[in-house]
Amino acid sequence: MKISENKKAPNFKLASTDGSIFELNKLKKNIILYFYPKDDTPGCTLESRDFNKLNNLISKNNTVVFGISADSIESHLKFKKKYKLKFELLSDEKKLVLKKYGVWGKKSFLGKNYMGIIRTTILIKKDGKIHKIWNNVRVKDHANEVFKEIKNI
Repeated sequence: MKISENKKAPNFKLASTDGSIFELNKLKKNIILYFYPKDDTPGCTLESRDFNKLNNLISKNNTVVFGISADSIESHLKFKKKYKLKFELLSDEKKLVLKKYGVWGKKSFLGKNYMGIIRTTILIKKDGKIHKIWNNVRVKDHANEVFKEIKNI
């Protein structure tokens, strides 16, 4: 399935670090979903910390941030605590949402090909439609770019 801007974001349910099952369609706010490869790795840590720094401003703009990876809730809880993340992380160990959103794909590193999470951020409006998609994200200044885009909703 291919997601695209101005189309409804596919609904999903995933375990959250707050102990609940998060369901996308239940939240009537703007949502930033950032899909990242792995807890506590350099790029993912930088990206998560950048979103964390902007979290209060993002919240004031009626928007909520969620990080999603295939890591377990236990791994997410350690990562969240270590960096004092103020937003929830969602666990997709079965990779169902990663595949539904088209972020699970072929990657290559040092000449080796493998399947993994393609760093992607999706901004969803409170009506459930996708406002903007960032593919193959470069971490530096990315959170700022996403924050600026919230103002265009």
